[in-house]
Amino acid sequence: MLTADGLDVTAALTWAGSSSSRVTGARELFGGWTSTMLALSTEAGDDLVLRLMTREPWRSHGSGLTTRESEIQEMLAPTAVPAPRSWRLDAHGCACGFPAHLMSLLPGRVELDRVDDRSLGLLADLLATIHAVSPTIEVRTYQSWAWEAKYVVPTWATDPGLWQEAFTLLRTPAPAYEPSFLHRDFQPRNVLWSEGRISGVVDWVETSIGPAWLDVAHCCTNLALRHGDERADSFAAAYVGHTGAEPQLYFEVMDIVGFLPPPGKEPFIKADDERARLEERLRAVMLRVG
Repeated sequence: MLTADGLDVTAALTWAGSSSSRVTGARELFGGWTSTMLALSTEAGDDLVLRLMTREPWRSHGSGLTTRESEIQEMLAPTAVPAPRSWRLDAHGCACGFPAHLMSLLPGRVELDRVDDRSLGLLADLLATIHAVSPTIEVRTYQSWAWEAKYVVPTWATDPGLWQEAFTLLRTPAPAYEPSFLHRDFQPRNVLWSEGRISGVVDWVETSIGPAWLDVAHCCTNLALRHGDERADSFAAAYVGHTGAEPQLYFEVMDIVGFLPPPGKEPFIKADDERARLEERLRAVMLRVG
């Protein structure tokens, strides 16, 4: 089988089938940034997902990322978090040619435009459930995605001073926080819906321990990029309503700046309307900081 990128994944399908029974069907899933994702069906009637870390820079770190995802999914199995279940791991790509993780296929689909108040409340409740997990394995401390090399005003910015103020803030120490279990990439692209309910949350490669508000912030930024500042604030308010948490705006600035590309790298945000909404989100957050 060849993927849309022209990759031959025959060896990976053979490996995936050897864990249970022969793979009888495979289709490529689209929308992710880091990996080639394949939905598989097997002779035994199993519905599975195969993650292949085929894209850089994630491929170079694929062993650690896929291993983390597998271990976290195993840990979450007895909890209330609707995560996939890990089946098999080829962390070094010895059989598949790429770091690979085979897991269960959850029901449902991504619905990026489900941002009514009820749905945002369900998202907030799910995130609170994730944060309530007490890890039974060692989980790494979070890493900021807003490192110093990114502190460059984007060429498309309409308010360079706003970005400079954000960079100045991030050069100060981060505020104290109560350590929580984080998904670390919690956003609508990683949440599945079925019949108006959340049926799963996927993509556990970045799981960390850190400030709960960093997860809130990341979801807010993603909501703002597509739907604007008001929907982002509604999600944050729903999370506060569920948990009583105190917003930590420093981490919102950290997350927004994290969307800027490192020097010389392809930008994550390319559409003009999304760039405008990212800057508007930063402006709204910095006004509250100030």
